[in-house]
Amino acid sequence: MANFFLDNKDLQYHLEHPLMRKIVELKERNFSEKALYDYAPQNFEDAMDSYRRVMEIVGSVCGDVIAPNAEGVDKEGPRVENDRVIYASGTVENMKAVNAAGLSGLTLPRRFKGLNFPLLCFVMANEMVSRADASFENIWGLQDCAETLNEFASEEQKMKYLTWVSEGATCAMDLTEPDAGSDLGAVMLKATWSEERQTWLLNGVKRFITNGDGDVSLVLARTEEGTKDARGLSMLVYDKRNGGMKVRRIENKLGIKGSPTCELVFTDAPAELVGDRKMGLIKYVMSLMNAARLGIGAQSVGLCEAAYREALKYAHERQQFGKDIIKFPAISEMLTNMRARLRGARALLYETSRFVEIYKQYTHISHERSLESEERQEMKFYNRLADGFTPLVKLFASEYANSLAYDAIQIHGGSGFMKDYACERLYRDARIMNIYEGTSQLQVVAAINAVTKGTFMEQISRYEQQEYSEAMQPVVEKLKALRTRVEAMVARVEEISKEAAQFKDFHARRLVESVGHIIITYLLAHQASEVEEYAADAKVFAKLAEAYIIGAEAYVMNSTADDVALISQVQEQF
Repeated sequence: MANFFLDNKDLQYHLEHPLMRKIVELKERNFSEKALYDYAPQNFEDAMDSYRRVMEIVGSVCGDVIAPNAEGVDKEGPRVENDRVIYASGTVENMKAVNAAGLSGLTLPRRFKGLNFPLLCFVMANEMVSRADASFENIWGLQDCAETLNEFASEEQKMKYLTWVSEGATCAMDLTEPDAGSDLGAVMLKATWSEERQTWLLNGVKRFITNGDGDVSLVLARTEEGTKDARGLSMLVYDKRNGGMKVRRIENKLGIKGSPTCELVFTDAPAELVGDRKMGLIKYVMSLMNAARLGIGAQSVGLCEAAYREALKYAHERQQFGKDIIKFPAISEMLTNMRARLRGARALLYETSRFVEIYKQYTHISHERSLESEERQEMKFYNRLADGFTPLVKLFASEYANSLAYDAIQIHGGSGFMKDYACERLYRDARIMNIYEGTSQLQVVAAINAVTKGTFMEQISRYEQQEYSEAMQPVVEKLKALRTRVEAMVARVEEISKEAAQFKDFHARRLVESVGHIIITYLLAHQASEVEEYAADAKVFAKLAEAYIIGAEAYVMNSTADDVALISQVQEQF
């Protein structure tokens, strides 16, 4: 009996973080529902016990059902019949298992039949599901669309759709179109109000829609006639039971083949407006995308865990020249670096989840009552951190998913190139993670202001002021020195950007990743100060951070505006 929670002490550590007390108190509104629902917690300890028990259930479903089905799902895949998606047989089994275990509506309020768990628990569940099968996370994990409805929809819409999601309805985000990928402002699918039917009608095509035949879809559509930019877009919710939408085809993808990526055709499909008109992209999709990026962070970390375990297992089993290959320094170093990156990405994932959780809870409370001055300040503080850390975790985790999957195949050697081993599937699944829900390049664009405006540096200062064990003091001193070097890099880029505006864009990724390396190392050093087991990971990641920053520094400090001009000249030659 495999259990992906009980076999992972790292997950158990993050569930016990000190900020959980504050998160639980905010989420439970001081346990005001304990008299209304028999499954509502009585106090903090009761809540934490519930979280642990449910995470164990998730771990069991992942280990005993989803993971064993992963290879079969990858081979069979979904198909289209009569304009509808038919899931692979293993996916159907997975859905039955998670619904039977009551794992839908994990974070939704109890009045909508949800469990009212913190976001961190949902992220943790997503990670475990992704370790088992990343493609199934794209089906089960999209229930986080319901959080957008919970935040912005009317009470009537919430009761209708959130209750359905808690009962097992699947979700989809219908955003991109053939001519509107990253540039969502170019979306042209029309939503027209019908006086006759007293509803909005959707007409047009959506493409590359993950789990596109989901029961509940959030659709970005153009409601304002004659507009061509973001100001004409609104968010609508579409109920599959009402008809009007057909699945034209399922894309034949490199990886995550169990998840249907669909092209959809809407023909007078009835839908309901969510929130205010014209705010679809500006407000609602941005909230939806931030949640999705955190979800991809969890998916990426789950795949990192799977890749590391596959590589470690094979290195212990495979013998060459009379000994296990793990005993060769070249292999053991790869595994050591893999574990450090895995645990570093996970530390960043749950730090980000905590920031997002606290900000979101204050937002929900502000809809119930006026926030006190101190609460408003806290909400702004965590909002700022959430805005900076969300693209950072998506960037690092998705890139690490690719590098760990790559290294897992390398450790397997020629066998890793064969479909007999899971690492081949992991490698294919990983490749999309630094592309969808915003490419790595777009995450850098989203994160660079947190570098230049001081958000990250201020948080690094807070990390510096924490207490660390004696064993971690050399790591902390190294990080302080690295921070000084990064500040000099930022200052140089800012100065030259005054005359050459593109200079900051040119070096943005180097700056963002330099800061990210420092943040992750601090998180690991703090963990190592509490649990000695993390000491090796903190020391290894510190070396990786130093090597990266020294390389970035050499490039930035020796770079001039002429470098940007040179790139432009090269581009013109193509």
